[in-house]
Amino acid sequence: MVDVPQDLLRKYDKPGPRYTSYPTVPVWTNEFGEDDYRQALATLATKPQVELCVYLHLPFCAKRCHYCGCNALSAQGNGTVAKYLDSVERELELLTAIFGSELRVVQLHWGGGTPNFLNRRQLRRAVELLKGAFYWDAEAEISLEADPRVGTPEQAALLRELGFNRISLGVQDFDPSVQKAIGRDQSEARTRRFYAACRETGFSSVNLDLVYGLPGQTRETFARTLSLVRELDPDRIACFSYAHVPWVRPNQEFVDTSRMPDPTEKFDLFRQSLTTLNDAGYEWIGMDHFARPTDELTLARHARTLHRNFMGYTTRPAADLLALGMSGISELADCFAQNSSDLDVYQDQISAGRLPIVRGHRLSKSDSLRRAAITHIMCNLELPFDLVADTHGIRLDEELASELERLEPLVDDGLLVREETRLRVTDLGRFFLRNICMELDAYLDQESNQPLFSRTV
Repeated sequence: MVDVPQDLLRKYDKPGPRYTSYPTVPVWTNEFGEDDYRQALATLATKPQVELCVYLHLPFCAKRCHYCGCNALSAQGNGTVAKYLDSVERELELLTAIFGSELRVVQLHWGGGTPNFLNRRQLRRAVELLKGAFYWDAEAEISLEADPRVGTPEQAALLRELGFNRISLGVQDFDPSVQKAIGRDQSEARTRRFYAACRETGFSSVNLDLVYGLPGQTRETFARTLSLVRELDPDRIACFSYAHVPWVRPNQEFVDTSRMPDPTEKFDLFRQSLTTLNDAGYEWIGMDHFARPTDELTLARHARTLHRNFMGYTTRPAADLLALGMSGISELADCFAQNSSDLDVYQDQISAGRLPIVRGHRLSKSDSLRRAAITHIMCNLELPFDLVADTHGIRLDEELASELERLEPLVDDGLLVREETRLRVTDLGRFFLRNICMELDAYLDQESNQPLFSRTV
C-alpha cells in the first residue's frame, strides 16, 4: 500500500466539506424560500420522462447516541410518530398538487434517525403513502437504514414484503467499551440475529456501516470489529470518519475527546480498514465505501456511472432528488431546498398548507460546472480538462483555468498526476479527495477555521 508521509497528513488535516452537495449547505441562503421551491417543482413537472430519487427522513430514535451527527430526535411515544406521518402525508399532497402523481421513482431511501423504529402499522402506512404518490419503476432500488437493536426477524420479513430490497445496518463498532463511550449498547448477538434475518428474508443487498475515530478505538479493538465484519460478509461497507462537531450537534458534548485517537492514529484506523477489506476481496469505492467486485456499486464505478448525493454513493444518477420530512434536502431543477430541521416548525408549516423551506440555493453556471467537477473527482477519481456542465455547456478548462493552476501544488505533492487530457487522482491522492475538491470550491475560505466542517483527516 502507498506510503502517506506524516508531513502531508499535517499539511492537509484541515476543516473541509464532505461534498455531498456543491455548493455546500452553509452557503445556502434563507432568501431562497417556498416560492422558489414551488417554481423548481413546477419546472420538474414539465420535464418529460423524469426519473426521480425520493428520500424520506424519519428522525426518531429510542435514544440519541452521543456520537450521532444526524438530525435525530428521541421519540416521545407512538403518538409522535403518527403525527409526523400525518405531516408527511400532507406534504405529499402539497407536492403532488404541483407535479401530479406520474413521476417515475427509480430510487427510494429512508434515513434518520432510526427508520426501523416505526412499528408494523407505521411502516406499512409510510410505504403506502409514498407508493400512492408516485409511479414506481419495476427495478427501483428501495432501501433504508436500520438499527439492529430494534430490528427483529419479523420486522425484516415485513420490510421485504413492503418492497425494500437493500438495507444498511448501523454497527459503528463491535467493541463494548467503544459502544459505551458513544452511548450505544449494541450486543454482537443482537446484530448477528438481525443480519441473519435480513439475509434469510431475501434482501438483494445487506450492508454494514462503521465509524472510525471514536473514543476508545485502537488498532487492536478495531481489528476485531473488522474481523467480525469479514465473517458476516456484507455486500457493501461504509466506513465513515467520525465528525466531531459539538457546536452543530450538542449531543456530541458527551463524547470524551481525551479518549479519541489523534489524527495519525485515526488515519491508521482507516488504513487498517482499507487493508483488511481489500484482503477480503472488497473494492474501495470513492472516499469511504467498499463493495464486492460483483456489486452494482463496483460495476458502476468501473462503468463510470457512479453518482454522489445526500444519500451517499449511488448507482442511480437520477437528475432530481425529492426529500420529504423535517430537515429533508431536495436537489431538483438546478436548485437545492431544505425543509426546516425543527419538528414543530415543520409540522406547523405543513398544517398551514405551506412547504417548510428554510434555505436553499439556485445554481449558477459556475456552480454547475464546479459541481460536475467535484462529482467527477469524488466518483471517477479524475478531472477531465474538457468536462462540460450539461445544463449550461461551458468547459472546465475555459472557465476554471485559475483553479487548475491552484491544483498544481497538489500535483507537486503527488496527489494528482497531470496527463494530456485530465488530472488523475493518484493512489496517494485518494486519501485526500476532500482537499482536492476544496481547491475548486468558490465559496470556501481556506484561510479561516471553517468551524462548520469536520477535519479532513
